[in-house]
Amino acid sequence: MKKILSLLLFSSILIGCGSQKEEADLLVFNATVYTVDNDFSIAQAFAVQDGKFLEIGSVESLREKFEFTEEIDAEGNAVYPGLIDAHAHFYGLGMQQQRVDVTGTQSFEEVVTKVVEFQQKNGVDFIVGRGWDQNDWEIKEFPVKDTLDRLFPDTPVALTRIDGHAMLVNQAALDAAGITTETEFDGGDIEQKDGKLTGILVDNPMMLIERITEDVNVDVQAEALRDAQEICFSYGLTTVDDAGLDRTVIELIDSLNNNGDLKIRLYAMVSNTRENLDYYLEKGPYKTDRLNVRSVKFYGDGALGSRGAALKEEYTDRKNHFGALLSPVSEFKATAERIAKSEFQMNTHAIGDSANYLVLKTYDSLIGNSEDRRWRVEHSQVIAPEDFDYFSKNIIPSVQPTHATSDMYWAEDRLGEERIKGAYAFKKLLDQAEIVALGTDFPVEQVNPFLTFYAAVDRQDTENYPEGGFMREQALSREETLKGMTIWAAYSNFEENEKGSIEPGKFADFVILDRDIMEVDIDSVPDTKVLHTFVGGEQVYKD
Repeated sequence: MKKILSLLLFSSILIGCGSQKEEADLLVFNATVYTVDNDFSIAQAFAVQDGKFLEIGSVESLREKFEFTEEIDAEGNAVYPGLIDAHAHFYGLGMQQQRVDVTGTQSFEEVVTKVVEFQQKNGVDFIVGRGWDQNDWEIKEFPVKDTLDRLFPDTPVALTRIDGHAMLVNQAALDAAGITTETEFDGGDIEQKDGKLTGILVDNPMMLIERITEDVNVDVQAEALRDAQEICFSYGLTTVDDAGLDRTVIELIDSLNNNGDLKIRLYAMVSNTRENLDYYLEKGPYKTDRLNVRSVKFYGDGALGSRGAALKEEYTDRKNHFGALLSPVSEFKATAERIAKSEFQMNTHAIGDSANYLVLKTYDSLIGNSEDRRWRVEHSQVIAPEDFDYFSKNIIPSVQPTHATSDMYWAEDRLGEERIKGAYAFKKLLDQAEIVALGTDFPVEQVNPFLTFYAAVDRQDTENYPEGGFMREQALSREETLKGMTIWAAYSNFEENEKGSIEPGKFADFVILDRDIMEVDIDSVPDTKVLHTFVGGEQVYKD
């Protein structure tokens, strides 16, 4: 009898334990959840606990198992892993909010009007701005400084081109920087016409102006970072790779992380300066849940739009002009060798086919036979046919689809009929490397990741030009594009085990959209709105 009573008591305890539910923080249900796991499976609901995905499944099974503190009805909307921008300028975007913005101007006259209005409102001692693109103007030539000289004879003005590789400055800025027709430089150009400076600086000479720009105080920098975060969250971005930061900004970001002001996750590429490399290569990678410092950004060449991209053969639309490398080959190789001996990843800006060859050949010689170094070629924009074979999951193409749809109007003029076939070749890069990391390069392009998705899949602008798509054979599928904006981008950052998909144990970074970009008509994708953005299970944006 005692044994029977004991068994009954033990059974009742087991039954009681079995009926007790586990506690969880959040349930998201009534959703189409694109997990982006290995099977690219689709679920109905998921649970979150302590900032991480706990379990994915049906709402019934999750409610049977867990007691939730909070529940969110997705109302049938699509849910995706938090979007990752694999190449952008987060800090630069924030600073642009503090300066004159001439993005989207349709003429130089419009640029001047915006500068005048900015100065009337702000009255600064040094006018700094960014965003002009002569390719959008009726007269597609670089502007000259004469108008700015007349309007601002005593106030320096420096206006950077949209791609960050050319700058228009007035005489006051040239004088302040000590730039004359005799100034020596390497890598780039100080343009002259009839023996006089035009005010156009291309690539390296721009640093002469940047050095004299008024120092930005830490409060302005912090405000810039907060502004950039707000913009990114509104577009569903939960991780951004910042392609080039100095130590002072990285340390400010870390401080803002620690006090809760910055919640976005940042993958910081350290700008290639002697001071930065001496510090970080000695210190080693630095990693928190929100900041990952483990790569070095090197600029190989300039941009195609300003004819600074280094080409193997002359520009089709400018005879005897080949663009330029921004550093001597010996310096690039020495830097690569130094990074190869460290734990850091190397990420090199390479636009032209000559720059890409140098980068790919150097990478291959240093890490081609090494395991899991994941060095990246940022932009991988113009590749000679024989050089595609260098790419792999260890030498990764990091590309920006909207560059293709922004440049397509004039790119063939620069490159010619044959060479254009190896440009913006995203599908060919994917076939070779097995992954592509997708980004925007904002503020060079718009922050909007749904324009990235649209450009990668449709290869048209938002006016449906050109008919049939630009080099349509290089389009990516929707699944490939979503992976490039999530799990493949995470892989390129060594972070695929903590983000990039909705799976148990990963950070609960996710976004709820107003439409299913995997199913809707592709023409409607650019109009996609973010309803909710979550980082670590915390809602950081709501429409």
